[in-house]
Amino acid sequence: MAKTILIVDDSASLRQVVSIALKGAGYDVIEACDGVDGLKKLDGRKIHLIISDVNMPNMDGITFVKESKQLPAYKFTPVIMLTTEAGDAKKQAGQAAGAKAWVVKPFQPAQMLTAVGKLILP
Repeated sequence: MAKTILIVDDSASLRQVVSIALKGAGYDVIEACDGVDGLKKLDGRKIHLIISDVNMPNMDGITFVKESKQLPAYKFTPVIMLTTEAGDAKKQAGQAAGAKAWVVKPFQPAQMLTAVGKLILP
């Protein structure tokens, strides 16, 4: 059974790059264009991991992670923040919200897949 990953990023090209890498590694992928859209996709189906950008319109990634952790079905879903932000303050805000890993763009797909592999539970 393939594991499902939700990608939340306002950049369609970035979602595509991440999606291709994940699908190539055997994952199912759901895409969302911002935090609001991401929350709509959290509709009760099993999602094994969330990859979210930080800076997005409508709802930023940190707020999205906080909101997703309020949903009982996704309280323990691991989150990777994939962002251009490398500052400690943002990282701490991400960790406080519930993010488990922080991958800075530009990233190597292999680096991201390693982080994904460590966080996806069997």
